[in-house]
Amino acid sequence: MTSFVAGVMLVALVPTFRRIPGLLVLTTPAIGLSGNVFTTLGNRLSTSIHLGTFRPGLRVHGVMGGNLLASSTLIVTMSILLAVGARLLAAVTNVETIALPRLIAIAVVGGLIGAVPNALLTLVMALGAARWGWDLDSLVAPVVSTFCDVLTIPALWITAVVLEGLGIGDVVGIVVVAAGVVLLVASLRRAGPDVGRIVSESVPILLVALLLDTLGGLVLQGRLNALAALPAVFVLVPAFVSSAGALGGILCGRTASALHLGNLEPSAWPSRGARDDVRFLVLLAAPVFLVNGLGAVAFTPLSGSSTDPGWMWTVAVSLLAGAVTMVAVVALSWWSTIGAWRIDVDPDSAGVPIMSAAIDVIGAATIVTVTAALNLH
Repeated sequence: MTSFVAGVMLVALVPTFRRIPGLLVLTTPAIGLSGNVFTTLGNRLSTSIHLGTFRPGLRVHGVMGGNLLASSTLIVTMSILLAVGARLLAAVTNVETIALPRLIAIAVVGGLIGAVPNALLTLVMALGAARWGWDLDSLVAPVVSTFCDVLTIPALWITAVVLEGLGIGDVVGIVVVAAGVVLLVASLRRAGPDVGRIVSESVPILLVALLLDTLGGLVLQGRLNALAALPAVFVLVPAFVSSAGALGGILCGRTASALHLGNLEPSAWPSRGARDDVRFLVLLAAPVFLVNGLGAVAFTPLSGSSTDPGWMWTVAVSLLAGAVTMVAVVALSWWSTIGAWRIDVDPDSAGVPIMSAAIDVIGAATIVTVTAALNLH
């Protein structure tokens, strides 16, 4: 339900997206980056809890502190690369954007503002899981991805408006690049082998994820006028891709933990136990996407817009696009996690980013395609 707040904000911010070109291109991958970093943080902590190696504490060489430092480094480093990638892709596709230093400043500062509460939330869930026996694999993906949607959009908007209003975006952009380089070097060389391994393994994976997420942003930017004419469908987008990614994240997390515990063979096709998880996700998807469609219509008036194209068509878009997207969710969740294990990369750091980033693109493209196929305008 909280994901609809993100959709309402997207519709309400259409004038800002038009006034600050490139902000929408930045928004989708920034949401994906935050979700990927903190979902994988939760998955790694979950595995450490299952293995009995988790200890509370913020020491850099401890499980909790080391993972938090690695996640912070990844947010800063990848936000810089995100802005560069968004600027390049926008240039290639002839989408107008503001200058690169200002994009970098918005991406990094906005990313950090949204990251603080997400980091605290993930750590609180990990402590709760360790103390009360919660299954963190089933909690972290849906909870973190939802709050990343809700927190990242206003964080980027506030940052963009303030920096553009003060005219200091270029200076801040240069400063954060220098700070990011220092933080990256320190994490790789001085923060301990576990932090360095997490960062070095995650950077190439997150780069692929950012590329896919940026393509999703370009899909939305290119259809901005059409989506603005169908406010309920536009409100649906964040909840839709968040739900699909959360469902896939549960499968990724459970599969990765089972691999670490030796309870699952890394086969090309899901084994019997894994098929139970797949059936659960598919059955859960139907009511989730139904609620997404109804909720999008219910929340749309909060943006000051009409409820076009109406509840029936919005639900139809959600269910039809959901059916197509869930096929990709299951396939990508399984193969990205198993593939990482087979090439000796931590599946907790690899499965979710690849799956969720691909689903952001597939989900956004599927909604746009289904909307066009139903001749909605």
